Amino acid sequence: MFSSSILLQILACAIYGNWWPMLSALMYVVVPMPCLFFGGGSTQFLTSRDGGGWIDAAKFLTGASTVGSLAIPIILRHAQMIETGAMLIEFTSFFIFICTVMCFHRASLDDDW
Repeated sequence: MFSSSILLQILACAIYGNWWPMLSALMYVVVPMPCLFFGGGSTQFLTSRDGGGWIDAAKFLTGASTVGSLAIPIILRHAQMIETGAMLIEFTSFFIFICTVMCFHRASLDDDW
C-alpha cells in the first residue's frame, strides 16, 4: 500500500509535468518522526490518554505534519502551481498512506502477530 501511495505521488508529478506535488512527499517522512523520537517507535501513545510534555509534543507534531500533508497540495493548487488533477491524485495518495498507517497501527496493537 505504501508503494502505491508513492507511485501515485510520482504519477501526480509526471503526468502533469510539474514536480511541485513531490513537496508533499516530504511530509510522508516527517509524519512518523514524532513516533520514532518521542514514542519509542510505537504508535500506541497516540491513542492513550496519558500525557506529559514529550508525549503531548509528539501528538501535536504528528497532527501538525498530517494537516501539512493535506495543506500543501491545497496551497499549491490555490497558487496555481499545480493542476486540479494533480491535487486529487495527491489526496488519493494521502488517503492510501493514512490507510497504511492505520493498518500498521492496528497490527502493532495485536500481540498475536
